[in-house]
Amino acid sequence: MGGKTQAARAKSLTAGAEICRERFLRFFPKGFHDPKYIDWERGYKWTAHEQWNDVLNQKAFRSLLKKGEFAEIAAHAVRIESKTNLLFSFEKMALRDGVKSEDGARAFAEGLYEFLHGAGKSELKFECWCATLAALPRRQTRVLTWTTATIFPFIAQPDTHIFLKPNTTRNAAREYGFDFQYKSRPSWEIYANLLEFAEIIRRDQSDLRPRDMIDLQSFIWVIGSDEYANMA
Repeated sequence: MGGKTQAARAKSLTAGAEICRERFLRFFPKGFHDPKYIDWERGYKWTAHEQWNDVLNQKAFRSLLKKGEFAEIAAHAVRIESKTNLLFSFEKMALRDGVKSEDGARAFAEGLYEFLHGAGKSELKFECWCATLAALPRRQTRVLTWTTATIFPFIAQPDTHIFLKPNTTRNAAREYGFDFQYKSRPSWEIYANLLEFAEIIRRDQSDLRPRDMIDLQSFIWVIGSDEYANMA
């Protein structure tokens, strides 16, 4: 692979980063461009992004908002996410309950558009998006979780946003040697900390040619999930 020589790269990486790299490459020897990696990890996430761009790109999203088609926006979002299996079943149910009413669908649609395309600082937009999810109607389970808060930005804008699976991400950060300041309630402070972790991985593993947050999130998943630990 291009980039740093093996000796220079090894010297620049921490012990944890090197161990995580070796674990990732055991599964995918060609890194982020390994055919098996595309099949197992990247492909279905990128497909979801393409589907999002087909029906909820900024122009289409804005048009649906102007027409008051809030339920259609929510239905598109839920349908696209459902094919990724990145949310737990109880989170899917809570989200569907939250957007079932006209008021819930409207709040979800307007809140998500503002987060993705609105003006203002990322910090404020993220906090407003979390507040929107927290206020959605609920039956049993709250709608606001880390996975629900980050899945739609991740699918819509993988160049910018990353998906947070709490237990897996904490495991990965510990293995990598990154001080991830996790708290269970979603907040910009923790999300910004995760983005910092992702950028460190991008820098450390640059010769594996990560393209976007899909690759960085997938790296985190591979080194932190029980699924891959059980295959090691």
